[in-house]
Amino acid sequence: MKKIIKKIFIFIIIIIFIMAFSHSYSSLNIDNLAYVIALGIDLADNGKIQVTFQFSTPVSIESGDNPTPIINSVTSTSISNAISILNNYLGTPISMSHCKAIIFSEQIAIRGISNEIYTLINDTQVTPSSNIIISKCTAKSYLEQTSPELKKLVSKYYETFTNSSNYTGYIPDATIGDFFNDLSSKTSEPYAILGGINTGSENQDVFSLPANSLIQGGNGVKNLGIAVFSKDKLIGELNALESVAFLNIRNSIDRFLITVQDPENENSFLDIYLSPAKKTKISVDTSSQTPYIKVDCEFTGRIYSVSENSNYLSPNILNSISESCNNYLESLFSTYLYKTSKELNSDINSFGTYSLKNFLTTKDFEDYYWLENYKNAFFKVNINTSVKSAMLITET
Repeated sequence: MKKIIKKIFIFIIIIIFIMAFSHSYSSLNIDNLAYVIALGIDLADNGKIQVTFQFSTPVSIESGDNPTPIINSVTSTSISNAISILNNYLGTPISMSHCKAIIFSEQIAIRGISNEIYTLINDTQVTPSSNIIISKCTAKSYLEQTSPELKKLVSKYYETFTNSSNYTGYIPDATIGDFFNDLSSKTSEPYAILGGINTGSENQDVFSLPANSLIQGGNGVKNLGIAVFSKDKLIGELNALESVAFLNIRNSIDRFLITVQDPENENSFLDIYLSPAKKTKISVDTSSQTPYIKVDCEFTGRIYSVSENSNYLSPNILNSISESCNNYLESLFSTYLYKTSKELNSDINSFGTYSLKNFLTTKDFEDYYWLENYKNAFFKVNINTSVKSAMLITET
């Protein structure tokens, strides 16, 4: 009798568990969730914002199909309210767990985006590794025009496009987590990826590539350069080559290409692929109210554009090319640094972190007012480059 009662009791417990969790599973299983792969935020009238959601269905995530992403926009007072409204409109819960990119329009970034950043960081579904992009066009237009040519899924493109920062340096790998940390910091300022519509036009100075190159292709947007902030407000932009300088100083690049004049032919240029030989050495002197910052970089390089009858194996020629690289990079890095200091007054390179050891207490550092005082900084850049020929056949 006791065994029968025990079996009945176990059976009742099982039924209770099934009933308790069946509703939760049926409403929140993967097939009943709307996955946001990118989020766009624009200014709207009357102090409101327009939040644009780009969706990919669970089927496309699992099967690798290439569907057209679904885009919905909500005008509301906040991101949280917009999500609530869209939840009701769609009749299914929205999941932010697959969101790979968060796009702010230039207009709202100039106003300030701290409220939106804190809201997103506070959402446990939003991963800190989501990329943050400031668009020269509206965020909604950016999402509508994104059509990667080499990726089946737009979500995969958002996940991988920043990998190019390691081998070109033309954009940073900027995440909302990094932005939030810099926003809360007293030693650095935030930055983001600069994006916009790809028109294939030369009349886009901030998007300028080396040698005034143009991008023409099927993708309607391009990401090139850096959006610079002071606190939560957009205050300026850096082009692709200035992004190369930024990433090198931060030790966040594996290799990059530069173009210098051919020492054997004043009408010709050489493409040199460079890699950091050592980590960038940085020292900050705060003994006066004009910070003195020294930046030392070492690179190894190979010539990638080889002209016929050129003697690129000659040590003298290689030394001359190395010196050309030194002069070019010293000029590029110095111009970039003085732009961040004198023009933008934004320490996006976190030089303030290197200055901390100069102060005995936190109050001493705070009384120096580093972020405000950065505009008074002076720089010394030293570059040491060793270039080798990329020719497969060498002289004996």
